[in-house]
Amino acid sequence: MSDAEKFAELENPPRWHFQQGLEISVPETAQRLQAGDEGFVLIDIREPDELAVCSVEGAVHIPMGDLATRINEIDADEDTTVALICHSGRRSLKATLYLQQQGLAGTRSVAGGIDWWSLRIDPTVPRY
Repeated sequence: MSDAEKFAELENPPRWHFQQGLEISVPETAQRLQAGDEGFVLIDIREPDELAVCSVEGAVHIPMGDLATRINEIDADEDTTVALICHSGRRSLKATLYLQQQGLAGTRSVAGGIDWWSLRIDPTVPRY
């Protein structure tokens, strides 16, 4: 078995620990999207050139640099989970902290980002 295959079998992305209260797993994100969960919104915060490479169907696109000025576009109440996805989960974790500070307590970063999405959910999504 190759290292890539071993990596893909892991439940969560490799890191020191899963950030409880800050992150949501790729499998849970996919499940909630596929179920049409009305209490769930996925926002892709990657830049337009990254979005041109690949995307997740059902995600709303608001680049990270535009979050502060477009926060009013996020349709969420206190019961809504707002999941942010980027390439690897680093930018979305920073953006999650920002949105939580702005009062969107249900905001979560998709752990591992779209790269992990490609490995765990949809291998047709190009990795970059």
